Amino acid sequence: MEDIVGNGVTLWFTGLSGSGKSTVSLLVATALRNAGYKVEILDGDVVRTNLSKGLGFSKEDRDTNIKRIGFVCKLLTRNDVIAVSAAISPYREIRDFVRKDIEDIGDFIELYCDSELEVLIERDTKGLYKKALAGEIENFTGISDPYEPPENPELVLKTDSESPGDSARRVIDLLVERGIIDPERLVSPGEDEDEEKLKKRLEDLGYL
Repeated sequence: MEDIVGNGVTLWFTGLSGSGKSTVSLLVATALRNAGYKVEILDGDVVRTNLSKGLGFSKEDRDTNIKRIGFVCKLLTRNDVIAVSAAISPYREIRDFVRKDIEDIGDFIELYCDSELEVLIERDTKGLYKKALAGEIENFTGISDPYEPPENPELVLKTDSESPGDSARRVIDLLVERGIIDPERLVSPGEDEDEEKLKKRLEDLGYL
């Protein structure tokens, strides 16, 4: 399908590690690409190995990382691309800074992937939360480093109680309601993605 030009927008997924940001953002991006929209994903883990290589996890380095992601999102938004950021972005002040900067030239939609910590610990296959709780990992967001939830996000995704497909569909519905995308062009996100296929795609992209 030929790419279509729409209004530039940044979809900013924020939430703790393991809250579903990468999974839901990939489903949303896939649905939008299948509909012919130009989409780019900036995943926090992938960005850190490329755009922000060498940065640590101090507050200053975290802020620098988010500002870099925000700058790229702004460039994409200005050029009528749907920019999708999936990064923890723990500090409210920097997220608000990025919002203000992007809203000067396009739309900014904050999507909070909200999940109870107990659920994140249970689904953490790498055991990072347990290591952080045991003091083996320093500056771990949500354990030894703060996470400041959004006060007024455009959408709260309860990723501990709804499926990734349901979360993605809620994001798509919001984009339709705001007139950012044409619903007639869409295939419902997740319809052609079973769990194993989705996991394989995330692994191939380096998200798992």
